[in-house]
Amino acid sequence: MKYKIDNNNLLNNFLIYAKINTRSNPNNSKQIPSTNCQLDLIKILKQQLEELNLQEVKVNPKNSYLTALLPSNTDEARPTIGFIAHLDTADFESENVNPQVHYNYDGKPIKFDNGLELTTTEFPNLKKFIGQTLITTDGKTLLGVDDKAGIASIISAITYLLNHPEISHGPIKIGFGPDEEIGQGAKHFDISDFQADFAYTLDNGDIGDIEYETFNAAQAVITIQGKSVHPGQAKEGGLVNAITIGEKIDSIIPQFERAEFTDNREGYYLMLNFDAKIESAELTYIIRDFDHNNFEKRKQLIRNIVNLLNQQLDRPRINLQIEDEYYNMADIIKKNPYTIDLAKQALINLGITPTIKAFRGGTDGSLITYQGMPTPNLFNGGDNFHGPYEFVTVEAMQAVAATIIEISHISK
Repeated sequence: MKYKIDNNNLLNNFLIYAKINTRSNPNNSKQIPSTNCQLDLIKILKQQLEELNLQEVKVNPKNSYLTALLPSNTDEARPTIGFIAHLDTADFESENVNPQVHYNYDGKPIKFDNGLELTTTEFPNLKKFIGQTLITTDGKTLLGVDDKAGIASIISAITYLLNHPEISHGPIKIGFGPDEEIGQGAKHFDISDFQADFAYTLDNGDIGDIEYETFNAAQAVITIQGKSVHPGQAKEGGLVNAITIGEKIDSIIPQFERAEFTDNREGYYLMLNFDAKIESAELTYIIRDFDHNNFEKRKQLIRNIVNLLNQQLDRPRINLQIEDEYYNMADIIKKNPYTIDLAKQALINLGITPTIKAFRGGTDGSLITYQGMPTPNLFNGGDNFHGPYEFVTVEAMQAVAATIIEISHISK
């Protein structure tokens, strides 16, 4: 690797971050952050950034983003680049995280005390990391690679640049924010406060991945008002079964346009929840599509289904609320692909093959890009996110840190 990142410092930082429970809570999304435990990590990171003597280290009271500035060390005019990672972890057990470090991983099955196994047979990607310093869970919790690997890599990259002033770079902004996993944190991101020309999130993906194409996303909540009467008098009493209506709604949605039948750039519908009894029901769907026109058609299909069934009932009993969540940032980034070209060149300079991927999900960058700051996503080097099989290697995080350094160095 072009830059010799301190692996001990990187590993130690990651282990510190991983052990802190920062799980977000979708049921408390109106609070920022949704869980106070995320502030525990913010305190540690803020102290680290201050000890590095970065400028403008602060926590925005409105959105709980921790930001800092590494000033330019050159007289050349350079763009201000942001690097962003999220603090929270996903909806999986996150108390008492106990990372396991496997030095010089030999490729053999890793057996956890609770009976789970991490094997190259079930997870072929593991083979790529043989000989490296592998970090796993103990089988009982997630690890928090998503996105503490991104955080650790940013800290290592900034530390390296401070220790190597001969590497020229422009202004670098750092942002660590809450509640990415529940889709809330970036809604409150303050571009005018962050003040970068463009940025990168470092959130999931294999080494070399560049993701700037994401879904357009919406959530549909359908509520049904039934009418419950004694079943012996159901006909004469006009029983209206909300359960049956909900099942009918779901049956009309095209079967092979559901998430489990789609991949690559195919959009989908996914029922997240169906809570029903005779007198009332609620169905929650997410709607996803890379193409904006198709996205609008998918939303319209749900509207049409509701309208059709309402016309067949004694009175309108079905209510629909659709809320857009985020949009495909490719629609904006393609107009000025410099951020992508810069990342590709940085990877090539490091001997890493760039891989452009359409991300079947969303990142904070989706929302931030539509606020006016192009923010594609780069890899954090981890795998098997959000569960007990999660892992990352020190070498993968070193590659992330090196990519941050090279992007900062070659930007013009």
